[in-house]
Amino acid sequence: MRAVLDTNVVASGLFFGGVPRAILDLIADGAFELVLCPAIFDEYQRTYDRLATGNPELEGRQPLIDLLAYGIVLPDPELQPTITQDPDDDKFLLCARDARAVVVSGDRHLLDASGWSGVQVLTPRLFLDQFPGKDT
Repeated sequence: MRAVLDTNVVASGLFFGGVPRAILDLIADGAFELVLCPAIFDEYQRTYDRLATGNPELEGRQPLIDLLAYGIVLPDPELQPTITQDPDDDKFLLCARDARAVVVSGDRHLLDASGWSGVQVLTPRLFLDQFPGKDT
């Protein structure tokens, strides 16, 4: 199975734990393949840097580089007409379409677009439920 993780899942997993952290742990366990593109990684990095600012324990750490070791990096998808009500979210759907992956997100714009070009968008809980024995 391949999955594209929305930034809210990655940030929540790194900073707050819970279901998103369990999903990040599944990546390290090899339970699924993380798929991303440079534009997605850039958004992950900008969000991490913003959330880590002012926390000396987190500033300068590079946990996102660890994700790359488990991920498949595709080229940025070609621009298309807007898919969601938030065009900045479209890169997740486009990447998932190109990789034949699901998108994991709690973002309403992405959830509302589930089914676009055959791309399924799952909440973090629904995604985690596909892995028996993995729960928080």
